[in-house]
Amino acid sequence: MSYQRAQRIAEEIKRELSDIMRNHVKDPRVTNMASVVKVDVSKDLRHAKIYVSVLGDKEEKRKTMEGLDRATGFIRKELGQRLGLRYVPEISFVLDESIEYSIRIAQKIDELMKKEQDVNQ
Repeated sequence: MSYQRAQRIAEEIKRELSDIMRNHVKDPRVTNMASVVKVDVSKDLRHAKIYVSVLGDKEEKRKTMEGLDRATGFIRKELGQRLGLRYVPEISFVLDESIEYSIRIAQKIDELMKKEQDVNQ
């Protein structure tokens, strides 16, 4: 299996999965503040690791991940119908906190810049 094909399929899964999560998953635990950040697909297209970012506190993140885990079968079925692949990958969800980490770093940089400006005045 070519690397480029796996990448194209990963991008297609990401696009379709975003739509499925936002419009078709009825589980109230899955918040609208969840977004698909990245999809890694194995070379044989049998497994996909989906990185999900959830904005909110730890409890909201936990509930959203539980809801996604419970909806895995439904999501796979929807992906199979939409993508038309011979084998729909087994999917697993991983919580990705990189966006929140980068927001915290940006806030700290802003605080340092403000302190430096106050010292220079």
